[in-house]
Amino acid sequence: IGFRDVWMLLIIGACTWIAVRIFYLLYRSGKPLYNRSPGPLRTLIVLGSGGHTAEMMNLLSAMDLHLFKPRYYIAAASDGMSLQKARVFEDSLNGEAVGSCRFEQIYRSREVGQSYITSICTTLIALIHALRLMISIRPQVILCNGPGTCIPLCAIAFAFKAVGMRWSSIFYVESIARVKRLSLSGYLVYKLRMADVVFVQWPQLKDKYPRANYVGRLM
Repeated sequence: IGFRDVWMLLIIGACTWIAVRIFYLLYRSGKPLYNRSPGPLRTLIVLGSGGHTAEMMNLLSAMDLHLFKPRYYIAAASDGMSLQKARVFEDSLNGEAVGSCRFEQIYRSREVGQSYITSICTTLIALIHALRLMISIRPQVILCNGPGTCIPLCAIAFAFKAVGMRWSSIFYVESIARVKRLSLSGYLVYKLRMADVVFVQWPQLKDKYPRANYVGRLM
């Protein structure tokens, strides 16, 4: 066997392994990585304008936050209000829920009104930035509820799983404003099975998207 044949076998083997991993991830979709909490979980929380951050703060207020720390809040680079609200929320905590937290910004894949052609470049930039953040943070939990900012982060987390780097469980909570159909972000993470668990807040959405989970109003 020549040198070229060896390289071809290695490439085929690597591609086969990744394909098997992806099929396994699709099979595992809807099942979180952890059967029980191994302790406080490093948590990445994706914020967004248009009511997403307000809903996320309501969700966090109902959670046992001492199980989710340190917390890393991420918002789009052009969204300063969301991180400000997150800082106010963290300042209001006391007791065991208090933990170290960080506030990060990420490039948007596409701004409102931006052309689809130029959004290709900005999407690539957002993916590179998301990759840097994911490697730096290595979150065990990713919590998001609809802003487009979450898509590059979820895509990178899914890619890591595909190559065997099982760092993150992705929990997607669809906005309560989505009554009849998923948002674009929700549709992508559901159809591409990027999220480990997708929660919806209306029973008719559960009927339309059977792999989603309906447990009542979460926000």
